[in-house]
Formats: sequence, C-alpha cells, structure tokens
Amino acid sequence: MEKITLGSGCFWCTEAVFQRLNGVESAVSGYSGGKTKDPFYKEVTTGRTGHAEVVQVTYDPAVIGLEEILEVFWKTHDPTTLNRQGNDVGTQYRSAIFYHDQAQKEVAERLKMTLDESGAWGDPIVTEITPFEVFYPAENYHQDYFNENGSQPYCQFVVAPKVKKFKEVFADKLKKD
Repeated sequence: MEKITLGSGCFWCTEAVFQRLNGVESAVSGYSGGKTKDPFYKEVTTGRTGHAEVVQVTYDPAVIGLEEILEVFWKTHDPTTLNRQGNDVGTQYRSAIFYHDQAQKEVAERLKMTLDESGAWGDPIVTEITPFEVFYPAENYHQDYFNENGSQPYCQFVVAPKVKKFKEVFADKLKKD
C-alpha cells in the first residue's frame, strides 16, 4: 500500500470521493501542512495554524496508480482558486498535494504542468506541491462524515452533488458494491 495526502477544500467532500474509488483502502480526514502540533478542528478553522484540511489516501498501486488518484483529485475540485473551494474560504481549504516521496513529487509536478499548459482551466493551477511532514487525523466525528450524516444540509447541498458528479465522471473507477 502507498499513501498520499491531499487537500482539496472541505475534507468531508474529499473523503467521500476517495472512499468510493476502486483501489483505495482508506481515506482519513485530517490536518497537514501547519505549524501547530496536534491541532483540533476549531483551531484549524481559524486559519491561524497553517494546516490544510486534508485526506490521507491509502491505496493499492497494483489496482490504481498515482496518476489516476491525481486525476480524480484535480477533477473533483477547483485547483485555480487560492485558499478557497466554493463558500469555504481560508488557507485551511487550499488545494495541496503533500507528497510522500520523490516519485510522487515528480508525478504531481509533471501532471500540474501538463494540465496548466493544456488550458483545462481558464486560470493557472495554484495547487501547492509540498513535502509531507506530519498528518493529524481529525476528530472521530469528522471521519466517514458524509456516509454517517448524509441528510445534513451541508452534505445535501455541497457533498452530495460532488459525489454524484464524481460517480458520473469516474463510473469505471468506482468500487464494486
């Protein structure tokens, strides 16, 4: 198994997408990229800890490759908005790839450059590509959030449409029931 840590806005959305991707063993919501040790949600939401809301994705490279993981990452959020995803604003919602080794860095940088040059988005991609240092799992009530709280208004209006779009675009990459 391999791991990569990804920030693409609210971790509830990111977790819900990657949980459904074939080859992903786990998607754990948490915090990375900040200066505060053992941060908690209320601290991170202030934007003062420097952490991003992230999901640490553990995947089987024999089933799904890093390029496919990153394709899903880039297509399921807007990587051109600095410190913002929809109504979620602040550095904690930044687009970020925290790579775990040199090979991941090289793939991420190559794909980012290719996407930028293709003009896939009208604006430049602002996704930060940063060495992974530490991951702090979010509080238990954040884990498996969409699956456990799908009727909550935020889930209905923000997470559910993102998951629906993901299922349509990546139907061939979904886990089998």
